[in-house]
Amino acid sequence: MIQIYDTTLRDGTQRKDISLSVNDKMNIARRLDDLGIAFIEGGWPGSNPKDVEFFQRAAKTTWNHAKIAAFGSTCAANKQPEEDGNIRALLDAETPYCTVVGKTSVLHVTDVLRTTLDNNLRIIEQSIAYLVAQGRDVIYDAEHFFDGYKLDPDYSIETLKAAVRGGAETLVLCETNGGAMPWEVTEIVRQVRQKVSAPLGIHAHNDGECAVANSIAAIREGCVQVQGTINGYGERCGNANLCSIIPNLELKMGMKSLPDGQLQNLFDLSHYVSEVANLAPDEHLAYVGRAAFAHKGGIHVAAMRRTSQSYQHIEPEQVGNRMEVIVSELSGRGNLVSKAEEYGIILQNENQAADVLKTVKELESKGFSFEAAEASVVMLFKRMEKDYRSPFELIDFSAEVEHRQGRGMLAEATVKVMVDGEIVHTAAEGNGPVNALDLALRKALIEHYPAIESFHLSDYKVRILDGKSGTSATTRVLIETQNDIKTWNTVGAGTNIIDASWQALVDSFDYGLMVVHPITELTPVLEGI
Repeated sequence: MIQIYDTTLRDGTQRKDISLSVNDKMNIARRLDDLGIAFIEGGWPGSNPKDVEFFQRAAKTTWNHAKIAAFGSTCAANKQPEEDGNIRALLDAETPYCTVVGKTSVLHVTDVLRTTLDNNLRIIEQSIAYLVAQGRDVIYDAEHFFDGYKLDPDYSIETLKAAVRGGAETLVLCETNGGAMPWEVTEIVRQVRQKVSAPLGIHAHNDGECAVANSIAAIREGCVQVQGTINGYGERCGNANLCSIIPNLELKMGMKSLPDGQLQNLFDLSHYVSEVANLAPDEHLAYVGRAAFAHKGGIHVAAMRRTSQSYQHIEPEQVGNRMEVIVSELSGRGNLVSKAEEYGIILQNENQAADVLKTVKELESKGFSFEAAEASVVMLFKRMEKDYRSPFELIDFSAEVEHRQGRGMLAEATVKVMVDGEIVHTAAEGNGPVNALDLALRKALIEHYPAIESFHLSDYKVRILDGKSGTSATTRVLIETQNDIKTWNTVGAGTNIIDASWQALVDSFDYGLMVVHPITELTPVLEGI
């Protein structure tokens, strides 16, 4: 079984724009433990008070699968281990494992550490031996190993042997600068295995976009531990992405790395960590991105409808993901049929999907984009149904923006709609014309459809499609709406931003009333009065 060593809480937090609180780190650690990760590196206790607190809390926590590791360096070049504050901090963390990083490259020994090659071997061996004598299991991270091996292979091997003499359990070969190629990693790991008998691990960075490939190459050559982070977070270009490595091991190489049944939780873990880190999920990541199994091309979808293996290398459910069919101007009839099936829409005839496809292509040529606006696609189908009845019919609307004495900028909108044969005329003020229109439309409909009160406009995006046309350019508006049941997205487009916003707003209300809360469940409160 391959040992998964997660360093999201230490190496991952070195990514630009990531800062985790102690609660964040504890919550992520619990989710990693639930997944069945073998090792969780909690941080560097000698570096900051936050990591010290994490280890204090971790020591009082029961972990079902993971062993918690504290990270630190060898003792200072001019000290003995028992005199070194960093070594003391490792012991004070009270973790069963200590991961110690040491210099492997002669360049770093002489130019960075500024000591002799022999003294570097001493501090590696003595630092590890001292921790082992204090009852700790030690993992040795051989920093810059691959670059060091290229400079002086004999000395880099001597540093590993020093770690073995000290009692290190595993020797982790670190591809710290992230520039090695997979064939280099393959050959070097192969040579190391011939010279060192201790178990090996791999720790790769992604500066050459090869961190996952290098990790897989090292495992093929016999490494039994792989270090990385969730979503590949890390300094510079990141670390090896465990969300790719784990399914590659399990599904492609037949190597166990997680307890049975846990692989299907990988998608949720990936998105959970991104949310806690306050980063937008990268939906184009392999395996765990929402786009990983999203199909847009018409030829692709047509083949997928016959066999999912035609354009998918695994079943997405194996990692907790799902297949998605994208509707756009590149779609074929199969895309629309699949989308109708996904939403339970019964096609009236074989031409209905083709008619909707034609409409989609025409609208996208005018600036619409349905990839991120599935609710608008559903409404195209709904409006073609013979028994379709719109919840409301627009008669007219207006929106004004003005500056008023003592109140500053103000927007006001009026809406006149037909609801159940009744003309409703309302007005509302808002902080902008779209907000005012939204409020006025709600006011017109809410007495007839009370569930509208739960609809919230959660996002509003505007994109100018033709920058050369200035203020007369075509504008695309995407609106995201949500309630306590689901979230849906709609689109509008045109040279008038208010009209484009109105189109998206109407689709949003129609979808909410026709699909999220079917009108049969929303009997108007005025009925029977």
